Amino acid sequence: MIYMDNAATTLRKPVQVKEAVLAALDTMGNAGRGASDPALDASRVIYGTREKLAGLFHAESPSRIVFTANSTESLNIAIKGLCDPGDHVITTVLEHNSVLRPLYECREQGTALTILGCDEKGNISYEEMERAIRTETKMIVCTHASNLTGNMIDLERVHAIAERHGLLLIVDASQTAGVWEIDVQKLGIDVLCFTGHKGLLGPQGTGGMYVRPGVEIRPLLSGGSGIDTYNTHHPAQMPTALEAGTLNGHGIAGLGAAVSYIMETGPDTIREWELALMQRFYQGISGIPGVKVYGDFSTNNRAAIVSFNIGDYDSSEVSDELNVHYGIVTRPGAHCAPLMHQALGTVDQGAVRFSFSHFNTEEEVDVSVRAVKELAEE
Repeated sequence: MIYMDNAATTLRKPVQVKEAVLAALDTMGNAGRGASDPALDASRVIYGTREKLAGLFHAESPSRIVFTANSTESLNIAIKGLCDPGDHVITTVLEHNSVLRPLYECREQGTALTILGCDEKGNISYEEMERAIRTETKMIVCTHASNLTGNMIDLERVHAIAERHGLLLIVDASQTAGVWEIDVQKLGIDVLCFTGHKGLLGPQGTGGMYVRPGVEIRPLLSGGSGIDTYNTHHPAQMPTALEAGTLNGHGIAGLGAAVSYIMETGPDTIREWELALMQRFYQGISGIPGVKVYGDFSTNNRAAIVSFNIGDYDSSEVSDELNVHYGIVTRPGAHCAPLMHQALGTVDQGAVRFSFSHFNTEEEVDVSVRAVKELAEE
């Protein structure tokens, strides 16, 4: 099997991740629930992973890292916990439904919403973003990289706009965390939402968010915390304020091992290999008659994603052929990115997405290119 669906989830994990999860299953109790060896072991592992993530994202302290199940939960907490009726929010057509659907819910409750369009290559206009700001604008919510085209949003430019106008900046780093350098302090990010099972190479069911000091988010959940039991309200101190109930300690143990692997290997090394594979594939298929590739490949400031169609064939049909006859796993369809497909004119057809991991090889890419060429010729 050639696995090319890493933008959905990375299938191949470092062996250290598997070992950490198995060890946690044997040793880990419930963090913050007593002073037994299993409970303390869980607390140490979870805190250690907070430290690693704080270091990876250049956070002020581990207390600014909140654990969730995935980016979707993080984005729901951030968006619903910061939006109020009468506010105005700016976002883009590049967004995943994990951003769009919470914003639509807030719009139904009285939050105004502006969604920025894009050009034919899927790039937004930063001038349009600044022109969209109103007196009641509260924040900009944007992805770091499109999960469909791989195009990246320039967070330095967005930060400059947000800073000039005193706006909050919420970033969905689902496709970039672990691969691209993200310094939340330099980039002026108020809330960074990430998932553990993609570029961070961790288990599914792990994720989190960074929250800048001074940004107060209404909790989405309340309940058990292991502290302040007799308080009728959920504890206000971070990170407990945004964490309710027992954390996924076993998964977090795996995530901690994954972050250690990334730091030891080097995010730059990982990114350069992924982008080299992406360019090899793009150069191999972009000139094939009948193949249309979506996105802007004029720069390597992008996620390692290539989405395309062959003629007017349904993307699911092409993906099935790749899987059944060539053993190549891809993602067809709408990719939970409805506005991006509308902008590209691919609502009915969808698109076939190849997304690369640093565990992929050049040989796998070459096999994939030949497969696309043969399907296009047929």
